[in-house]
Amino acid sequence: MTSSSDTALSATSCLYQNGESYLAADLHYVLTADANVAFRKFGQGPALLLIHGFPLHGFTWRHVIPELSRHYTCIVPDLAGLGETHWDKQTDFHFLAHARRMKQLVDSLGITQYCVLAHDTGATVARCLAEMDSTRLLKLVLIDTEIPGHRPPWIREYQVLTKLPGSNWGFRQLLRSRWLRRSGMGFGGLFENLDLIDGEFYDQFVDPLISSSKRIEGVSHYLSGIDWKVVDSMKVRHGEISQPVLLVWGVNDPVFPVELAHGMVEQFKNFWGFVEIARARVLPHEEKPGEVVAAVVAFLDG
Repeated sequence: MTSSSDTALSATSCLYQNGESYLAADLHYVLTADANVAFRKFGQGPALLLIHGFPLHGFTWRHVIPELSRHYTCIVPDLAGLGETHWDKQTDFHFLAHARRMKQLVDSLGITQYCVLAHDTGATVARCLAEMDSTRLLKLVLIDTEIPGHRPPWIREYQVLTKLPGSNWGFRQLLRSRWLRRSGMGFGGLFENLDLIDGEFYDQFVDPLISSSKRIEGVSHYLSGIDWKVVDSMKVRHGEISQPVLLVWGVNDPVFPVELAHGMVEQFKNFWGFVEIARARVLPHEEKPGEVVAAVVAFLDG
């Protein structure tokens, strides 16, 4: 197997590749009780489920997939409300419902054992999944995610605003402003390099919200499903997660401060390590994919 240093070098080069190969991959669907879950598959080897966060979808993993797929079968779903997954008025957008659908996805593929790499709200989904599917899920990598007792800036405000008439139309108009997109109210807190908000990130994550009322409605529903009681309960539930856990964090994350993240360490029953990614914020897998891949491979192979 490739060494960690070689892995880091190889994956770092992926930072300068576009997402065409990701989008060219076949899109598959698994029908669940309340959503038709879209996913893509890459590579071969042990199963690795990659769960994205808010307000993204599977495309966010494009930089790490080329290297990870050399060693693992990467299964990359879109959570309900985001990306290509089909949802309707019956869809449940709460964390536990997302976790149940991820379990159904794994069931449908006949997977007997798997690991999870997850980010942001997707990592809270992953923690729910770890309890739900404890016999098959072997290891967890959690990147910049919700912290018990902590409330990220703007999220609760946006949750309130989504309940107001016309809010989705208003959000679409605001996203047209490059200034707002690059501010803390938009995507400015996600990147050290704000220019990364433009280009393919804009094309895949921002423009669809502006151009599609269905997409912005899905984001609104997803946002409404972020349950802070579940987040706060993790302070106790972390001790019930039996799997080894690795935390990977952007050092300059303004949404989930790294010092608060360190406070979670002692809560986990089987904590493996904490990897800090320098000069990165909320999306280290977008900004520093090589370093993230090196940490993930070392943990999963350890």
